[in-house]
Formats: sequence, structure tokens, C-alpha cells
Amino acid sequence: MIAMLGVSFVIAAVAYLIVRRGVVKAMNLVIQRSSVTWDDVFMKYKVLEKLSMLVPAMVLDLLLPIVLAEHKLAANLADRLINVALVILLIRAIYSALDAVNEIAEIRDISRRLPVKSVVQLIKLFLFFVGVIIGISVLADQSPVIFLSGLGVATGLVMLVFKDTILGFVAGIQLAANRMVSKGDWIQMDKYGADGAVEEVSLTTVKVRNWDNTLTMIPAYALVSDAFRNWRGMSESGGRRIKRALNIDINSIRFLTEEDRVRLSRINYLKDYLPRKIIEVTEANAGIADIDVPVNGRRLTNVGTFRAYLTEYLRHHDKVHKDMTLMVRQLAPTTEGLPLELYIFTNDTRWVVYEGIQADIFDHIFAILPEFGLTAFQNPTGEDIRSLRPVNS
Repeated sequence: MIAMLGVSFVIAAVAYLIVRRGVVKAMNLVIQRSSVTWDDVFMKYKVLEKLSMLVPAMVLDLLLPIVLAEHKLAANLADRLINVALVILLIRAIYSALDAVNEIAEIRDISRRLPVKSVVQLIKLFLFFVGVIIGISVLADQSPVIFLSGLGVATGLVMLVFKDTILGFVAGIQLAANRMVSKGDWIQMDKYGADGAVEEVSLTTVKVRNWDNTLTMIPAYALVSDAFRNWRGMSESGGRRIKRALNIDINSIRFLTEEDRVRLSRINYLKDYLPRKIIEVTEANAGIADIDVPVNGRRLTNVGTFRAYLTEYLRHHDKVHKDMTLMVRQLAPTTEGLPLELYIFTNDTRWVVYEGIQADIFDHIFAILPEFGLTAFQNPTGEDIRSLRPVNS
């Protein structure tokens, strides 16, 4: 019997070597030479190698009951142990195949549309429970139905223990079905301190790499129950908004003089605006008595001309999106002056480039304010106070 046991193990080992060194190696060579790439992922996770481990277990499952035919207890025990090993090895191979499927989905950006990782994790969890139930039923020599019926009694306990898993899976389906968040999206959720790109959407959590390279883990169900901001729409539209105002010192606002008109008419972006506006104002003021009094009739102002200049300047700017809202508007005056707001969109949504475009535009605006006789509002500083000189009494 001992000799037969040895022969059985030798046959199992030879069968394993034939499959592993022959069949699996040949299939790997075919995979390496194939034009498709998805099969390389399966080779990376060694799915075939793990499936080949089933061969010696199946050989022993056939031979050991014959060898141990005179020892029923040993044969029965060996058969049960081998069956449990077959279940474990099969689930192990399926786990590797699921990992390969998940990586293929990430490579092909399928995970941006479907919660592949969440589904993979759920299947793994389901297989784990199935494997445990089958393993116990095999060892106990009882039908798996008995243990499944026992799980029905423990459903409440299972739901309590795996509450986050269940909520996360349901939330993952909602997130994917409504395309609320996908891998690569820029999301902002102040409640959890998240402001960055989504790196991973799993069964229970969403991993966000913030712009300072810290990681924030958000429960998946929190993205369904709480409010968050997804900047994907901005990225897909091709335009990123600039909504910033500069405060004009109200004391610097005045009517344009004849000298101002002549000087400003030399500005390229005002060559069409000023003549047209002067004709319009002249026609509106025709027949008005005492037109020399500033409050009588219409007058051009330096701030209005400045707004017209900014509008034309932005329309000709090569980094401003021409098919989206482009507006220069006045906001309500405050104690800090008259806010003049730019509401435009850049044609480059990359953060660093966007910030550079915004800075260049406002650098230009602040530099040309004196050309229109305008000044930006600024609270007095210590330097202003030190520059004051006492008046001789």
C-alpha cells in the first residue's frame, strides 16, 4: 500500500510537470506571440499556472480511493481533503482571473464607465463564502443546502457585519449607472477633505489623491448620500472658467476729455469703438440745451471705455474660449470700490496652464489701468502712513 501511495504521488507529480512544463509553457509562448494584449494580462497573473495545480489533485482524487480501498476511513478522509483542496485551488485560480479582468478594464478605461473593481470584489466575497460552505459540507459529509438554510437564520448578523460592503456595492452601482464619479475624475468633497483625482473606486471606498499628494479614503455610500463637486464636466467641455474681479477706486472714475479721446483712439482695440460711440453720443445730445454742463446729456467715461477695451482684448486673446460666455461686468459698489468682474473661459483646462493664463490677463489689466486714468483700490498700508508728512501749523 505504501508503495502504491508512492506511485500515486509520482504519477500526480509527472502529470503536473507535463501540464506545467508542456501545455502551459506552450500556451504562454502562443500568448507572447499573439497580436492581442489582453491575454498577456492573464499570463502576468499566472492563471494557467494556477489552473495546472488542479491536475495533480484530480489525479490523486482518482488514485487514492483505489489504493486505500481496504482502509475505508483513510480513503474517505483523503477523498474529503482532496475535494477541499480542489475547491481552494479552483477559487484561487478564479481570483487570479478576476484580477486580470480588473486590470484589463483599467487599461481599456472600461472602469471609468462601469464599477468593475466593485463587481470583482463582490464576486470574490461571494466565492469565499461559497468555498467555505462547500468545504465545510464536504468535511462534514452533508449537503450544502443545509448550511445555506442555516445562513438564512444568520442573515441579520451578516448584514450587520457587512453593512459597509453592502452599502458600498449599492452605491457603486448608482455611481456607475449615473456616471457620478469615475477613475481619473477631479472631485472636491470638503466634508472629507478631498480635493483631487480619483485613483480607485472599490467596493466600499473611493480613493482620492489630493493635489498635495495626500490620500483621502471616502466611503462609497457617502458620495451618494452627501454632496460633492465633480469637475469632469469642465474637463470634457474644453473650457475652464475665470471669474475674478478687480476693484476700481471710485475716486478715479471720470468723464473722458477731448485729450483722452485722442490718446485712447490710438489703441487698436478701441479704434472701432470710440468713433462709433462718439457718433452715438453726439446724436443723443443733439438739441439738448446747455450741453457744456457735464450733467446734461451723455458722456463717455473712462471706466466704460476700459470695459469696452477689456471685452475686445479678451475676444482677441488666443487662450480665451470664444464659444463660451465672455463678459466684463460691473458688480455692486462696495466700501472697497467698484468691482469689475471678468467672466470668461480658458481653452486649456490644465491647472498649471490655467493659472498662468489667468495671471497673464490680470498682469496686463493692472498694468494698463493708468492709461485710462483709473487706479485699483487698495487699503492704506504702513508705507502709506509713513510717507505722510505733518502739515506745519
